[in-house]
Amino acid sequence: MPWQRTVRAAGLLGPDGVARPTIFAEMSALAAERGALNLGQGFPDEDGPAEVLEAARQAISDGANQYPPGRGIAPLRQAIADHQKRFRGLDWDADREVLVTAGATEALSASLLAFVDRGDDVVVIEPFYDSYAALVGLAGGRLVPVPARAPDFLPDPDELRAAVTDRTAVILINTPHNPTGAILPDSTLQLLVELAEKHDAVIVSDEVYEHLVFERRHRSIGEFPGARGRAITVSSAAKTFSVTGWKIGWITAAPELVDAVLAVKQFLTYVNGAPFQPAVAVGLALPEAYFRGEAEKLRARRDELTAALESVGFAVNRPGGSYFLVADGAPIGLHDGVTTARRLVDEVGVVGIPVSAFTVAEHRDDFASLLRFTFAKSAATVTAASRQLESFRP
Repeated sequence: MPWQRTVRAAGLLGPDGVARPTIFAEMSALAAERGALNLGQGFPDEDGPAEVLEAARQAISDGANQYPPGRGIAPLRQAIADHQKRFRGLDWDADREVLVTAGATEALSASLLAFVDRGDDVVVIEPFYDSYAALVGLAGGRLVPVPARAPDFLPDPDELRAAVTDRTAVILINTPHNPTGAILPDSTLQLLVELAEKHDAVIVSDEVYEHLVFERRHRSIGEFPGARGRAITVSSAAKTFSVTGWKIGWITAAPELVDAVLAVKQFLTYVNGAPFQPAVAVGLALPEAYFRGEAEKLRARRDELTAALESVGFAVNRPGGSYFLVADGAPIGLHDGVTTARRLVDEVGVVGIPVSAFTVAEHRDDFASLLRFTFAKSAATVTAASRQLESFRP
């Protein structure tokens, strides 16, 4: 059955044919039960900018509560195009090259369903955001993971060349990367464009953490020569404005790619988030100081959490972006991340997620000792978690 194919692809179908809960659900439930600080799931515990929240309230009062246009309201599509011009130097036609979606997840779902046929290959960088495998399974495709190994978590160019073939329908990338926080270098992004052109593949680039970068400027796939006609860029308001529950995402791409995604998307949610769309338009027009400030705030929290984990003996990768870091327990004899995660909840009241949850089953041993933590929490939460982690005794 299609649902079993989807769950099996995510590694969650038990031998009895029953779907198991994700490790995220398990660890979040454990956190609630034990009163632990949840650095496992990637969502903020504080609200976004006041002007964006107020714009949503005003939109509700003004009656923006019915179906918006299928492509998204014109002011938001224009704000997305303006944002891409301001930050990326890219010119996108707001009417034909921008599509508003129900979060980045729908953008990814509709893109894969639009371009992946049964038996097609989808190349991903492993570890990968857990929904990727499920979406590829739903589309009937074959997941082709290319490993990104510690400590830098970047794929080997020769392994990318070997993975992308004439069977490849989509190259699915994520930069800045979840779960590792790695940022793909320009040379890798240009190579991927060249491989996509050589093998007639589409690139789907998940860039939801585009503003959460710490030591360098984010480079979008659309900035690279040759990408314009075969790359779909995905982003979202969730991470940038701390509104993960609003589910307002978007794609930018050439008209023929947008039209193909829209052909699928219109039969998924149809439309969504009417009063949130004008609010996100307000957010995208905020001054650059806001975007810099968010990155600086997270960088400080990254450094605090890193110092706490390193004080106990974990090796930490110091990510260049996103709001996640990876801690390796192997240097202190902790080789099973699932066991370590449960010990941290029991012994110091802090939740992390085993990185093996972001891999295919046959590669889990390669990432077994790694844990992902989020620092997308308030300063008080990160400080409290750091102090509790410092008391851990391996």
